[in-house]
Amino acid sequence: MARTVGQFLGDALGGASVVVKNEPGAGGQIGFTDVATAKPDGYTLGTFNLPAALALTYDRPAAYTADSFTYLANFVEDPNTVVVSKSSPYDTLAALMADAKANPEAVTMGLASLGGNDHFAALMMGQASGAFTLVPFKGAALARTALIGGHVAAGTMTLSQTVGFEDQLKVLAVLAKDRSSFAPNVPTAKELGYDIEMSSLRGIVAPAGLDPAVSAKLLAALAAVNANAEFQKKMAEQGNPMNYIAGDAFATVAKAQSEVAKGIWETTPWK
Repeated sequence: MARTVGQFLGDALGGASVVVKNEPGAGGQIGFTDVATAKPDGYTLGTFNLPAALALTYDRPAAYTADSFTYLANFVEDPNTVVVSKSSPYDTLAALMADAKANPEAVTMGLASLGGNDHFAALMMGQASGAFTLVPFKGAALARTALIGGHVAAGTMTLSQTVGFEDQLKVLAVLAKDRSSFAPNVPTAKELGYDIEMSSLRGIVAPAGLDPAVSAKLLAALAAVNANAEFQKKMAEQGNPMNYIAGDAFATVAKAQSEVAKGIWETTPWK
């Protein structure tokens, strides 16, 4: 997402140079911290994924909170799925949930890591069915490989992480309000009797304290990026479900996501 936004943002800012810099480590905390503590002059922006970016402030010391950022624009809302391997005996969500209910903790659920949308989705599905035994991996790719190989019975990952693996995976349900255009034949969990929604939101933030004029210029540029047909095409080709939320509305979503993470941490701490 960052690189695709970056391709178009420079032109939207009148020919500015946009450099995408990787800041790996600590589940994104290093990068989030660098943005939160940068000079609020508009020249340092950062990607921001929810709920994970704020969830990790509950399970470890962090140099930022939900109030440490200027929330500019969210571009992606990638819903979680409940997924099994193509060879799995589970052909429906009902069959998987019935087995989990009849055999508490006997059915394994693979996920990318603890403290993020995959983990929260698995907890919610487990609370609805009885209980899964959660099996966290170091990243979605490893979780997907284990699932395809039959090392876990089921998994939860975002819909975009299933794109390109249709011959190896069966998506049983999407944890979203509505069916996705990327998988129109896959029902939502709500359609199947489980009022559960969870997704990964991905957007762009700046440090808190940004000058309103600078913020307005960046918001206008990001809106122009979102409106660009070529940008929309590229995002669709990557399997990125779009949900553009800007400014105060994005901040409201972020703080609500932080409260969701806080509630889960208080009732089901993951460390």
